[in-house]
Amino acid sequence: MRNTAKITTAVLAAGALTLGLSACGSDKDSGSADANATLTVAATPTPQGEILTYIKDNLAKKAGLDLEVKEFTDYVTPNTAVQQGEVDANYFQHQPYLTDFNKKNGTDIVAVPNATVHLEPLGLYSQDVKKLDDLKKGATVALPNDTTNEARALKLLEANGLIELKSGVGYDATPKDVTSNPKNLEFKELEAAQLPRSLADVDAAVINGNYALEADLSPAKNALVAESATDNPYANFLAVKKGNEDDPRIEKLAKLLTSADVKKFIEDKYDGAVVAAF
Repeated sequence: MRNTAKITTAVLAAGALTLGLSACGSDKDSGSADANATLTVAATPTPQGEILTYIKDNLAKKAGLDLEVKEFTDYVTPNTAVQQGEVDANYFQHQPYLTDFNKKNGTDIVAVPNATVHLEPLGLYSQDVKKLDDLKKGATVALPNDTTNEARALKLLEANGLIELKSGVGYDATPKDVTSNPKNLEFKELEAAQLPRSLADVDAAVINGNYALEADLSPAKNALVAESATDNPYANFLAVKKGNEDDPRIEKLAKLLTSADVKKFIEDKYDGAVVAAF
């Protein structure tokens, strides 16, 4: 089921958490969870929703798991839904993003042990520019506006010689931390889901892998430059509200997500645009 919640609704939900809803988490702790109950997992559609749907259709029944997948199109609602007990788990994010989200919203969502699944290389895309060297002076480059992915995008530009960042800047880098910008690039900060649509209005955009895939863009084939998978901290994993890590249904799903069958599915379907991280 696809949830097309507007980002404004998601932001309001995140704000509500800071007013105390974080204390109202799921009462489905590991001690009371019914091992036969349906496990509901929130995910962004591509590739997370597709991977979960593959498991639901091909692997879950044999493993004794009743799996329901709920799809969301933003990066906020899947966490608020876990925190408030509307879903049992989510699969859409990397650790720098989750750390930042917990800090800002007072939530206590954690990664499930041994359930890191895949990496979606971040890439720089353009409708008009065919080579990185052809990016003109004064070009407008769109960036994801959430803290960790904006920093990740800036580090991609730095790694490819377009800018330099302040020494020691971490996962919270912003355009204000740019110390050298030889091409005088202008940065346009947008919600991550809007970035593929922005390509008609900007010279280039740094797009998260899942949204690139939804727009039929491949980091391996279409990006001017893309992240390396080597020692990359941005792999996506299964996450739950703290205390639910030992739910037997979560343990079953964690094993399926890191199975040889899922690894082959990722390799066959995504052709390098998504890389297994296990």
